[in-house]
Amino acid sequence: MKTYTLDEIQDELIGKIGTPNRNRFEYELQMDLIGKAIKQTRQERNLTQEALGELIGVQKAQISRLENNAGNVTMDTLLRVFTALKAKVKLQVELSDIQLNIGQ
Repeated sequence: MKTYTLDEIQDELIGKIGTPNRNRFEYELQMDLIGKAIKQTRQERNLTQEALGELIGVQKAQISRLENNAGNVTMDTLLRVFTALKAKVKLQVELSDIQLNIGQ
């Protein structure tokens, strides 16, 4: 019986690293994890979706959508949410030979 590594299975089922299908999968996974982290942190801070929405100036429904699908949100909204949750934010962008680090 042949055994397969996790990387081999991912390459076969999702696509190799750098392919459009794999990039889309990785992006959606990261957005899902961000949404779950926001929800968990909000709950740890004893905030309702409505209370968090009031802190950043959006409706409860937008917080719900963010927690369930962070992929459809602006960077501004994400930064306001993280600020309201007192999270430390670091953004790193790499373009060719240029590297930008933005922290909050």
